[in-house]
Amino acid sequence: MQLVLLTAFGVGGATVIGAIIGLLFKKQSHKFADIVLSFAAGVMLAAAVLGLILPALESGGKFGLLTTIAGIFAGAVCLNFIDKLVPHLHKLAGGEEESHANGNISKVLLFVAAIAIHNFPEGIAAGVGFGSGDTSQALMIAGGIALQNIPEGMVIIAPLLAVGASPKRTFLLASVTGVVEIVGTFIGYFAVSIASAILPFALAFAGGTMLYVISDEMIPETHSHGHERGATYALLVGFCVMLVSDFFLG
Repeated sequence: MQLVLLTAFGVGGATVIGAIIGLLFKKQSHKFADIVLSFAAGVMLAAAVLGLILPALESGGKFGLLTTIAGIFAGAVCLNFIDKLVPHLHKLAGGEEESHANGNISKVLLFVAAIAIHNFPEGIAAGVGFGSGDTSQALMIAGGIALQNIPEGMVIIAPLLAVGASPKRTFLLASVTGVVEIVGTFIGYFAVSIASAILPFALAFAGGTMLYVISDEMIPETHSHGHERGATYALLVGFCVMLVSDFFLG
């Protein structure tokens, strides 16, 4: 339980670290942001496949394949429904460059809500990983999510500052998105620990949410500024780094 607690705060704290970096280096180039985010996408892709989807297949028994496929699509549909309720992150991140404060507070809160809602399933994925009882795989999943949270925390800063939020308030709002992920981690852990029968479906569901985020949010964002080639190789490097890590630690 202590390891789960430390990991939960580590996953959520990664967003805070990213926010600090974003405040220190407000003028980030799109190329740098795309490379970092693509690397994180590769890490998350490996974590989703190796740490969630394959274990779901292995632990599903006779109906493992069916359960895994159902879980993946359930996770994707869940986030698709969320996307119907809140704007896409890459659209908000490239929002209007308004400097006046009037009328912008709702846009700031909407931006934070969108990030927080998308972070919640990632926290659940980290928690489900620990609920499976495989600590090494769980740490790989949590590490992938935490690594992705750093550039995410960085890209939150500029849009919030652009709509008139103060640096202090921007930091606090960015931190809230990390807290949501901490909550999600504990929910995922306790849900699977209490009802181990749902473990295969829960693992696949968490994997499906991560695949959806990668395909629907991260890849489009990193391929929309003219740095597609570098972003693609960064994704491959991130994937291979986790593959090597899993090979030696698994």
